[in-house]
Amino acid sequence: MTTTKDAKEILSGVLDQWKDAVDGHRPEDVASLFTEDAVFQGLHPYSVGRAGVAKYYSSQPLGMRADYTVLETRQPADGLVLGYLDVRFSFTDRPALDVKLAVLTARVEDNWYISHYQVSRLQ
Repeated sequence: MTTTKDAKEILSGVLDQWKDAVDGHRPEDVASLFTEDAVFQGLHPYSVGRAGVAKYYSSQPLGMRADYTVLETRQPADGLVLGYLDVRFSFTDRPALDVKLAVLTARVEDNWYISHYQVSRLQ
């Protein structure tokens, strides 16, 4: 079983790559960080699989950036890390959007991927 520190490092390792791809407006690279059957819920209707993730991020405006803070981590089973985060999406032409993000990362062979992603806007 991993420790809380290990879980946060695993989560940050995946999410740093996600942030880099989001900030660079590289939707295919974002999608490659998800499992083949990932459940994805952004602020639009959900999708399953990498194609839906790529489509969602390709519709995002150029210049959008993501900054995140890991609030909590859990390891519900070996090879899984659950994270709850604050995320701020900033834009060049409108106010930033603050959301909560829950992600479940899964180890597939020697790499970690996002297998579930759900954004919530709390008001």
